[in-house]
This record gives sequence, structure tokens and C-alpha cells, in this order.
Amino acid sequence: MADDTSALTRPAIDKEALKTRYRAERDKRLRADGNAQYKRLTGRFAHYAIDPYTPLRERAPKTDHVAFAFVGGGFAGLVTCARLVEAGITDVRIVEKGGDFGGAWYWNRYPGAQCDTASMVYMPLLEETGHTPTEKYAHAPEILEQCQRIGRHFGLYDNALFHTEITDLSWDDERKLWVVQTNRGDEFTASFIGLGTGPLHVAKLPGLPGIEDFHGHSFHTSRWDYDYTGGDPNGAPLDKLANKRVAIIGTGATAVQCVPHLARAAKELYVFQRTPSSVDVRDNHPIDPDWFAEIATPGWQQRWLDNFTANQAGGTAEEDLVKDGWTDLSRRIRSRIGDLPPQERTPMKMWAAWEDADFEKMEEIRARVDSIVGDRETAQKLKAWYRQLCKRPCFHDEYLLAFNEPGARLIDTDGKGVERITATGVVADGAEYEVDCIIYASGFEVGTEWTSRSGFDLEGRDGLKISEAWAEGMKTKHGIHVHGFPNAFFVQPTQGANLISNVPHNLTEAGRTIAMVIRHALDTGAREVEVTKEAQDAWVELLLSGPGRMIGSSDCTPGYYNNEGQDPGPAARLNVGYPAGASAYFKYIDQWRASGAFEGLEFR
Repeated sequence: MADDTSALTRPAIDKEALKTRYRAERDKRLRADGNAQYKRLTGRFAHYAIDPYTPLRERAPKTDHVAFAFVGGGFAGLVTCARLVEAGITDVRIVEKGGDFGGAWYWNRYPGAQCDTASMVYMPLLEETGHTPTEKYAHAPEILEQCQRIGRHFGLYDNALFHTEITDLSWDDERKLWVVQTNRGDEFTASFIGLGTGPLHVAKLPGLPGIEDFHGHSFHTSRWDYDYTGGDPNGAPLDKLANKRVAIIGTGATAVQCVPHLARAAKELYVFQRTPSSVDVRDNHPIDPDWFAEIATPGWQQRWLDNFTANQAGGTAEEDLVKDGWTDLSRRIRSRIGDLPPQERTPMKMWAAWEDADFEKMEEIRARVDSIVGDRETAQKLKAWYRQLCKRPCFHDEYLLAFNEPGARLIDTDGKGVERITATGVVADGAEYEVDCIIYASGFEVGTEWTSRSGFDLEGRDGLKISEAWAEGMKTKHGIHVHGFPNAFFVQPTQGANLISNVPHNLTEAGRTIAMVIRHALDTGAREVEVTKEAQDAWVELLLSGPGRMIGSSDCTPGYYNNEGQDPGPAARLNVGYPAGASAYFKYIDQWRASGAFEGLEFR
């Protein structure tokens, strides 16, 4: 995917015409209701909110004490607790609403589910657990197995609480402890807590009229019903759909992965599209064990992580180990900026070079549609008219081919979306499509309030709620420490590296930071560790000195990257990362930890 085209042979692009098209496509999709257009799994869908994968096991409520409790059993909880165990802190407990570890990879078992970032850098703790990825882009069962492998390797199952949700989490200043209450009657204490309730665990449905009136079968992709479709998460054919008319609503990353399987299996497949995804080459392939044995020398995964970030997010690297769509766009941008004479590398001209590279890349992605999809009208409707990072980029080798299947039909709504659901089908642009099954590929809540997604309002010192502390926007140091909430640590990308292309890298570094901070507190006899207000304010001021958000700006087509095209309010200006970029942040935080001073934190 390297950009080997010289400036002399690049096709001319009418940039103003392209910008006009982008604006027109955005405007037709703007909706006043923003995130309010979605609803949760309630009503007739309430039973899908229950875990369909693991039976609930009865247990007695916990009333004990642990050194560290973590909310969430996905990557964030696993890597943080693994780092704690490595640091000799083994009295850890993960509280998880699902029936096992995995987070998003516990819930997402739809056919074709796999990571969009290369396995070598996406799957955490590969070197520590001794696992060799089987493919460049691992499928969901392997990623779930890696989560379980981490749990076993670090002994995290012993004290975990599954099928358990936090109802209250409050700081007891007199005892210097966190009091943890759950929906299973637990009330235990923890010296330290971590919070990793990421954005991909509260499933959402489109708030369509009639959605509960459909007489056929329906489900959300994160609660895939293999009893109805046949098949399994490992790729067995969906053999029960051979005589079924199936509708799938949504064409984001999930649909891109499962549509090929549905198109091959169903008698008829209707793909309802409001906005097409950009779908670039994935080029998945098995990983050669002999090749892996040669490169997997000590420290290999950290080298790959650093290399990917350096190529993709603000660093410099002479080689590209991963070579994927993420690094391809970055290489193009660096090449364009590098072509500018030093005296012309002004912010305006550098932005223009960035834009030129993106225009060129998106023209190639649109041309790819024409080269694959046989029907000309369908091909035109599958083309994405926006900058590549306006929505989550997709990479797939079979999605576009699926529309060449005789039973597959794209129902493009020209940005309007589905109108309503009836007892027998789906209505779009005034036409009803009768179907036996409706599958909702509508994703998860991203732009909602942290407290809404978490299900509780963290209560810190003097009764301070996190909703109050963040009433004007998120305020932290490193995206981890929050003033007024001693011994509490957040594990997520924002206000740290903010590396969206590979979120696990953010999480593993945060986990390492937390383990070193807690180890220092225990070694020095400190009962509390808390960021000072001055250090937090200084960090926020530093964040605001940067260029701001580089993805999902207001001129982008609506989606979860830009709050569905609505003004997110002044608080969103704080949803940024380290001004110098992700690579610089990872180097900074490594030096901050290694100094042993933990500047900005108070231990008492």
C-alpha cells in the first residue's frame, strides 16, 4: 500500500468540487436528535441485554477487602491487573458484567468479527503469554481466547466477579478505602480502584418507529443468535438462513465484517445503508510460524508497538513493520509534508498537504469500489464521500464482493436512514421490504455521558461526584489521575496518547503506569496517592495548547467520531491527547515513570 506514485503522475483532483460534494453529503445526513436517535436494549429487546453466552452462577455476596479492584474485564482491566501482578501485587479483583473476560470481544461474536488493527500490535501481552497470532488480523474467537489466556496466566480468575455490575463506588476518607457495592449484594472494600468501562459495551438500537412491532426474528449483532442463523463464531456457514429473507441495518465496521457471511447464506439479503463506510484493502493472511520465530526476540511486541505508533501517529521510523492501511495514510501525509520546502512548512500549508494526501487516498478507495462491484448503480452508492478519518476506516477483502452475490441487495437511503419497522419488514424511501429477520448492526454508545454508560457516579473525597468534577469536561493528568479521587485510576486513551488507531497500546501503557504508582505507594507506606489540582490544571492547559481533535470534526459526515454531527459543547475541547503526538507521549510517560518522582502526584 505504499505511496510510490510521484507527484508528476498523480491524477489531478478537483479539490473544491470534492469539498463541495463532501459538504452536500454531510448536510443531507445531519439530524437534530444526534445521539438521542438511539435507544438501549429495552422492551422486546430486553432479554438480549442478558448474557446469552454464559449461564449465571449463583454465589454468596462478597464482604471482604482487596488491595485493588478494577471495573471492567476487557483489555483495560486485564492489562492493568497483569502489570500489578508483575509488580508483586496479586490481591486484585476484576468486576465484570459479562460471564468471562474479554469486554467487547466477549460480546462481539458475530460471523466474521476480527480486529481492524494488526494482531501483532492489537492483541495485548502476546510476549508475556507466549501466544503467536495465527493471522495478521485475528478473528474474534482468538482474541477472546487471548483475553482468557491473560486471565489464566496472571491468576486473575481466582478473585474475579463475573455477571456483576457496580451500583455504587465511593471513597471512605476515614478508612482511606473505596467501598464497592454491586447488583449482586456485594459490599467490599479496596485500597485502590481502576476504571475501564470503555465505550464498546452498551449496545444501542436505532430509535425507529415500530421497532417493537416486528413479528419476525430480530437481534443486535453483539447478541448474535446462532440458534436462528446456524453457524458459530468460528466461521461455520449460517446454514439456517438458506430460505430466509434477512435485513441488516447499518453499514459500519460490524456490518462490513458480517455482510459477506450473510450474503453467502441468506436467500435474500437487504443491506440498509445511511452512510457508506470507506473500505480499503485488508490483505489478511496467516502468520508464518517460522517467520514469527525469527522476529520474536525479547522485547519484540514493544518494538512493534513503538514502530506502528511512530509510523502512524507523529513519530519517525525508517521502516514500517506492520504495513497496513493506517500506516499507509500516514506515510502519504509525511511524504507530502516532506515535499514542502522548509520555509513553507507553515501550519496552513502542512494542513493542505495533509488534505491532499487524504483526497488522493479516498479517490483510490472509491476507485476500488468500481473495480470490484459489478453493478454500476450499486457501486456508486457504496462510495464514501468524506475524509478517511471522518469515520472509522474499514479494511476488508470480501465486503464489496458480497454485493456481487445474486441474493444481496444494497438499499441506499441517500442519508435519510430507515423510516420505520412494520410487523412484516423494513420501510425505506416509502418502500417496504418484507423480511423474516432483522439484524441491527447499530453499534455501541460512544458519545453518551460516562456515568450513563458506567451505571454509577463515582464519589470521591467530600462527596464529590465525577459528574460534578467533569461538568465542564474531562480533567485529568495523563488521562489516569483525577484530583479529588484518591487511589482511583482511569484506563482509557483520552488526555494521554489518544492513539485511536490502536487503543490497546494506550491501555497497556496506562496499566504499567498504575502498577508503578501503586508499587511506590505500598513501598513507601503511603495510604493515599492523588494528583494535585495544580498538576492537573497544568496538564489540561498543556492539552489545550495543541491542535485539537484531528478526527471527526464538525465538517465531517455524522457519526460517533463527531457526536453525530451535533455540537458536542465546550467540554469536547478536552477530548484530546498529548499535543506532540502519541509517540512523544509514550516516550514522555516512560521517562515520567522511570524518574521515580511521579511528578504531580502526592503520596501521603
